[in-house]
Parts: sequence; structure tokens; C-alpha cells
Amino acid sequence: MKPVASLLIVDDDASVRQMLVEYLGGHGFAVRTAEDGASMRAQLERELPDLILLDLRLPGEDGLALARFLRERHDVGIVMVTGATDTVDRVVGLEIGADDYIGKPFDPRELLARIKSVLRRLQPRRAETAASTPAPSFAPAAARPTAAGAPRRRERFGRCEIDLEARRLFDLSCGGAEVALTAMEYELIRVFLANPNRVLSRDQLLMHTRNREWEPFDRSIDIRIGRLRRKVEPEPQGEPRCIRTMRNGGYMYVPQD
Repeated sequence: MKPVASLLIVDDDASVRQMLVEYLGGHGFAVRTAEDGASMRAQLERELPDLILLDLRLPGEDGLALARFLRERHDVGIVMVTGATDTVDRVVGLEIGADDYIGKPFDPRELLARIKSVLRRLQPRRAETAASTPAPSFAPAAARPTAAGAPRRRERFGRCEIDLEARRLFDLSCGGAEVALTAMEYELIRVFLANPNRVLSRDQLLMHTRNREWEPFDRSIDIRIGRLRRKVEPEPQGEPRCIRTMRNGGYMYVPQD
């Protein structure tokens, strides 16, 4: 039997929450609700949903801050709900890492279609198994053995080292200080480490990190690469040496000595 997808509706309007519970629940989804950031976090402590429908106009902590919080800590689908004219918020939300957006007032049928589209594109990493491991060229970088034969947990990446098992990044130029690392940035590093000196297209990077196909004018990878470069490049303000841009090709990771 196909598992039921779980949704979390974050909206301060009780009537909207009730309408979506009835409509989306009637289409086979398991739906929970939250009226603000605090109640959203409480719901996340109970169970992580497959997708969050997030209103950006919330009291207290707004939806953009919550979207940033979600993308840095959880691998869930995010569909933003914005005002009809909130173009800037939509752009910022997509740059943060939201998967789609819909403007208010919306047709529930369009919302349903967008939710289904995002769920098709995103594959929850907690459902990954050995049977679904990507092709060898995109497998996670293997831990290098130490002289004593024990596995080495850290891999060098630019001016940093990454602990692949713990998903933690350390800046060697600052005495090994830990650097905040989002889930998307971790996946990019993982793929680059598995493919040194190989040109990877935007389409390949998206498919092997967020598991969705690249769309025309989709700059989400470029934005994330830019942020990752600031964390790992030996000279953040200079010409990229670790993650190089290949004209009309994509990006290439070049290991540093």
C-alpha cells in the first residue's frame, strides 16, 4: 500500500487552516496545522512532515525566517504562500531554498497540483536505502583509511575539512572553528568529493542533491554554490579555485594541496 504523504500547514488564519485540512485531507494527505513559528517547531518535534505549506505573513517570526530555519535543519518540501504582489518575498524565499510558491488568494486545485509536483520531485533522504544508492560516480566519498587502518572521518575541501559522518564543517584557516552547514551544502560537498576534477552540470547537481530536474532560469544551484564558496574557498573574495565555474558546462571541484 502506498504510504500517505504528511503535510504541515503553517498559517495564522484559522479558517484557512480548517479549509486546507478538509480539502487536502479529502485528497488522501495526513494534515497537521500550526499557527506560528513556535507551534511549527512543536509539531516538528513530534514528527517531521514530507512537506510544509508555509505562509510568509506570520505574527512574530515571519515565514522567511522559518523557511531559512527549516532548510538549514530539515530535508522537507517547502511551498511558500505569499501575497499576490510579493515578488521580492518569492525571490528571497526561493533563494533560501523553498521548492515552490503560490500566491493568495489561491485556487485549492492549483495548490494541490503544486504540492503533488514538489512531492514528486523531492525524495526524502530518510527513505533512501542501499538499493537506491546513486550510480558509483555519485556515491558518497569513501572514508580514507589512516595509517593504523581505522577509517578517517574527515575529508579536506578547500580551506575546510568536513566530517562526512557527522555532517560538520571546520575552517582550518580559523583554527578548526566549526562553520554552519546547510543540508544542501553538505550534499553539494558530498557530490563534489565523489567527483574531483569532473565537470558537473547544474542538472546533475540538482538531481543528486535535491533530486529534482533543472528548469530554465533556475538559479538555485548558482546561489548555493556562491554561498558555499564563501565558506570553503581559500580566497573567498578572489577567483574561485576550489569550485570552478565551467562556461556552458556547470561546476568542477578541484582538490587543493
